[in-house]
Amino acid sequence: MYSKAILHMDLDSFFVSVECLRNSSFIGKPLIVGGGSDRGVVSSCSYEARRFGVQSAMPMKMALRLCPDAIVLKGDMEAYSQYSTLVTEIIRQDAPIFEKSSIDEFYLDLTGMDRYVGCYQWSRELRQKVMRETGLPISFGLSVNKLVSKVGTGEAKPNGTIRIASGTERDFLAPLSTAKIPSIGKATYKKLSFMGVRTVRTLREIPVKLLEREFGKHGNSLWKKANAIDDSPVVPYDEQKSMSSERTLQTDTTDVKKIKDMLTNMIMALAFDLRKSGKLTSCITIKIRYADFNTYTIQKRITYTAQDKVLIDFAHELFDRLYQRRQLIRLIGVRFSGLVRGCYQISLFDDTAEDIKLLQQLDKIRTRFGNKAIGRAVSSL
Repeated sequence: MYSKAILHMDLDSFFVSVECLRNSSFIGKPLIVGGGSDRGVVSSCSYEARRFGVQSAMPMKMALRLCPDAIVLKGDMEAYSQYSTLVTEIIRQDAPIFEKSSIDEFYLDLTGMDRYVGCYQWSRELRQKVMRETGLPISFGLSVNKLVSKVGTGEAKPNGTIRIASGTERDFLAPLSTAKIPSIGKATYKKLSFMGVRTVRTLREIPVKLLEREFGKHGNSLWKKANAIDDSPVVPYDEQKSMSSERTLQTDTTDVKKIKDMLTNMIMALAFDLRKSGKLTSCITIKIRYADFNTYTIQKRITYTAQDKVLIDFAHELFDRLYQRRQLIRLIGVRFSGLVRGCYQISLFDDTAEDIKLLQQLDKIRTRFGNKAIGRAVSSL
């Protein structure tokens, strides 16, 4: 029986790396990709900018205060998606089983490959192939599970590799800061630090019951991660191309406000599903079926997004353009297509830090209490 061999690969400063490929004059300079206004946020930054303290998700105003000479680019999600697809196809050609967890991250299950070829050597060859064929730097971590491999990749960056031998996972994690464990965000890290828990070694020594008392169900997960326990499988990659929602009205109507309210609620539910699955859409379609069963659609290509506010505005605009017959409506529908993998928080080139924080809070409530627990007010016509 072979021990598990899970590879995590992560494209280094992906958005920045793509921009440097497109314009070599950016190489070696402090570069920030993100919202162009002072109220925007940093989506990605070069290592030269990080030396000044700039980080992803930081307000742009703060980033420019730390690094006033930084070059700021709004970002091109379509270009990033194209490069992501190129890397995906290279991995698909060689990998036995792989999962695309975001626009720039991949997990590969190499279990059993040591029988034929060393997993570490195979991983190095795949990494070289990606860099050779795309020009993008990529790092990886190899261990017995997804958790340790992901943390390993973080330690290998920039543009490096690491192998954590089977049986040494706990020793590898022990001296690291708890902030390096996936799912430990700023709030959890702050609370752990207040408890005097700053390293993984200290965290793993805390009784599970105490962690559950302080963090609820998340406490058990924290203990498992501190002890390098992770049984989550590599889920084979199968990219969803679209998602949609339709509502047939109980009574045919010409009440535009009622229909737009329904449309808004459908979009908020679909957008939440987009963010939950780590995806963005680049095309929105509105569908109207009249009482005589004649059906019409209209669509629009948009910048990649998963933001409620943006999608609602586009949907209402398209509805107004499509609804010209002023007849009774029987059905209303909306579809998002051209989906790509992408972390919503690092893909906002127009939103402000306040927009992001609001949406994150709304999503926390929806995750805990259900999709219909909260929504946005709909302005009257």
